[in-house]
Amino acid sequence: MTAAIRSELTKVFTTAIWWILAVVLVLYVGMLAAGMAGLFGALSTGQLGSEAGSPPPDPAGLPLVMYSIATSIGYVFPLLIGTLIVTSEFRHQTLTPTFLATPARGIALAAKVAAGIVLGLLFGVIAVVSAVGPAAGILAAYDIDPLLSSGDTWLLLGRAILALVLWAIIGIGIGAVVRNQVVAIVIVLAFTQVVEPVLRIAGGLIDWLGELTKYLPGAASDALVGQSFFTGLGGPSAAPVATLEWWVGGLVLLGYAVVLLVIGNFTSWHRDVT
Repeated sequence: MTAAIRSELTKVFTTAIWWILAVVLVLYVGMLAAGMAGLFGALSTGQLGSEAGSPPPDPAGLPLVMYSIATSIGYVFPLLIGTLIVTSEFRHQTLTPTFLATPARGIALAAKVAAGIVLGLLFGVIAVVSAVGPAAGILAAYDIDPLLSSGDTWLLLGRAILALVLWAIIGIGIGAVVRNQVVAIVIVLAFTQVVEPVLRIAGGLIDWLGELTKYLPGAASDALVGQSFFTGLGGPSAAPVATLEWWVGGLVLLGYAVVLLVIGNFTSWHRDVT
């Protein structure tokens, strides 16, 4: 098992895709966190939009909302890297030597999960630093306490990293179920960027649908973290959104990962590869 894990980590870190995605993650999350912190910091302190008539965002709640950008936006990156480290084996036909070196296919898949945990931790730390760094600095410039001395903040950041680890494992499960790399990437992007957001918007308007959409993976991830950039700035007049307890959200997200891995292990992972 140790040799299999070492092999999987070598495959990942000797290719360029992991650091390319990491660079894009830093730029995307960092720029968005900086821009949103600047915008909502100005709104909450009355330096912008004071004549609009709508109540400004509560400055006390801004820091955690800004920090949640790490998961609300950044989760797609560990999800993609998890998918790619499996589907690339099918695409480049390297799964044959992988199975020759590790004939027990369950161990081979478990080694990929272990590599995914390492990647999830790495991407999680990168995403959190990319969001917290610029957001905290800009909020402090507006004399808004960035709450970095609060234990609740660090609990949120820890849960954010855990959520991103689970997203990486979900990506591995998707890759094990969907062998075609292009199809897997299209499914990931279509669901995360279109299907689930539309369903969650509809769930905010339709009560019975909202009770179902809170079990979607993105909603479960937000519940685990305890904050969401997309719902945390709604203000007092916004319609309430059904959410899970943080630990239930974590179990739901873990459940998605386990189900996908089990399906992948007993279907495409045991098919002939040549």
